[in-house]
Amino acid sequence: MKILEDKIFRTISEEAEKAGTRAFVIGGFVRDYFLQRPCNDIDIVVEGSGIGLAEKVAEVMKTRVSVFRNFGTAMIRKNGIEIEFVGARKESYRRESRKPIVENGTLEDDQNRRDFTINAMAFSLQKENYGCLIDPFGGIKDLQKGIIRTPLDPDTTYSDDPLRMIRAIRFATQLGFSILEESFDAIIRNRERISILSKERITDELHKIIMSGHPSTGFELLDKAGLLEMIMPQLTNLKGVETMEGKGHKDNFSHSLKVLDNLAEKSDNLWLRWAALLHDIGKPATKKFEPGTGWTFHSHDYVGSKMIPALFKQLRLPANEKMKYVQKLVQLHLRPISLVQEEVTDSAIRRLLFDAGNDIDDLMLLCEADITSKNESIVRKHRKNFALVREKLITVEEKDRIRNFNPPVTGEMIMQTFDIQPGPAIGKIKEIIKNSILDGIIPNEYEAAYSMMLELGKEMGLEKKATCITQLPND
Repeated sequence: MKILEDKIFRTISEEAEKAGTRAFVIGGFVRDYFLQRPCNDIDIVVEGSGIGLAEKVAEVMKTRVSVFRNFGTAMIRKNGIEIEFVGARKESYRRESRKPIVENGTLEDDQNRRDFTINAMAFSLQKENYGCLIDPFGGIKDLQKGIIRTPLDPDTTYSDDPLRMIRAIRFATQLGFSILEESFDAIIRNRERISILSKERITDELHKIIMSGHPSTGFELLDKAGLLEMIMPQLTNLKGVETMEGKGHKDNFSHSLKVLDNLAEKSDNLWLRWAALLHDIGKPATKKFEPGTGWTFHSHDYVGSKMIPALFKQLRLPANEKMKYVQKLVQLHLRPISLVQEEVTDSAIRRLLFDAGNDIDDLMLLCEADITSKNESIVRKHRKNFALVREKLITVEEKDRIRNFNPPVTGEMIMQTFDIQPGPAIGKIKEIIKNSILDGIIPNEYEAAYSMMLELGKEMGLEKKATCITQLPND
């Protein structure tokens, strides 16, 4: 098999020949070439100094090279493509660490240390056999069969570097492949080894699973392998159906994965997908059977939102606006659903707009993904009602400008108007004015809010100063 004629590969080939060394394209680029997937990351393995060859290639290509001497690697970026050079190596592992003891090696040594057969294929860049495929483990056949398989004994492969267990599941999810049975059994046997992994490396693989086209596959495999309960027990706690008095509830684990898949069809927002996965994590703590009613999960939205910070800390996810975004969507995910089950009032729409702010569109996507009934008539009914809610959102927003609004009267204005110090009266006046706007009692305008402030102050025994603020606040 010949690779495409490309100036980059020709340059590497020529410079390797001049240096008296051998170079090969290996790994993901080769795999994706046969899968006809775009790939902007090229790995070059060199039987010699990867850094030395990278510096010569960069000079010819008139580009900069980034050298990482601690890792023995170098990187060149050219026309949006990243080319990483590394010397061929062989590895041995200590049981307490996934960091190998590295020695210089040959292409064969380097292929032996690869995680999967589909990632161990290489293209030669030697003049005498330029572009020929070197595939000692049958990776091309595994690609054709859609199989994830380790080049060597799977128990050794996974025990040496347990991240490979999660990577196997990630590749199976991304590519729609199956993991060879003996290889999957080895994952189950070695699952405890993930305890030596950093949370950051695990989470990086979870991100890639979540961002795949059908992410539920990855979480189902993680669960089947016994890895998910070690990584994220909050999810596995959702599993199971309990029945009392002939009434059962749905399996909330399967439901959450279905919601994630539904959302993945509509959005590639990583953090919105996280919100879909976690939207019901408060259900196990709030599950209760009420005779005559059935199973209830009262306040699971609130409880679930309170669980998000600890879960993000556990997974080393960012404790910043991204975490607050997920927490907010988990807390609000029932609000639009409750609207479709009752008359949609302007007041309810205003409050939803106020609470959701700029995240209202993402919230609506989440809630529509949450429709997982197998009854098509129910699905059609809910979608029709959601369309009505969307129309009302647009109408009310255009009329009342509620999204992200701040009440026209500020605490500073109240203090200056009545010549008072900070205290509970200020918060009370602001809250009444805010609720009056949201309930449609007064419009979202300065004059109406200012007049109400004066009336409320009078009722509370506050006297207006002779001079006060009269200018309109900045929009």
